[in-house]
Amino acid sequence: MDVFPDFEGLGGIGELEEVIGALLTFVLVIAVLMLIVSGIIWAIASSTGNYHAAGKARTGVLVALGAAILAGGGVAWMNWLIGIGQQL
Repeated sequence: MDVFPDFEGLGGIGELEEVIGALLTFVLVIAVLMLIVSGIIWAIASSTGNYHAAGKARTGVLVALGAAILAGGGVAWMNWLIGIGQQL
């Protein structure tokens, strides 16, 4: 039995895939920029003894890293689920 999702069954699915791809690209670019900026601020704040700003920057690094992992992992997870669905 060959069961797989029918992505052509809905009208406009191609445009939806393009929009989602563009949004994921946007999220990944912003997450990487936030990671860089927060890392720089964390380094400067730690070296100058401003521990409050260093803590906020460390939180920014962790949030940006989490966003990048979730955005990148979401695509891999969805592809894995589609692959599992085709094997059923």
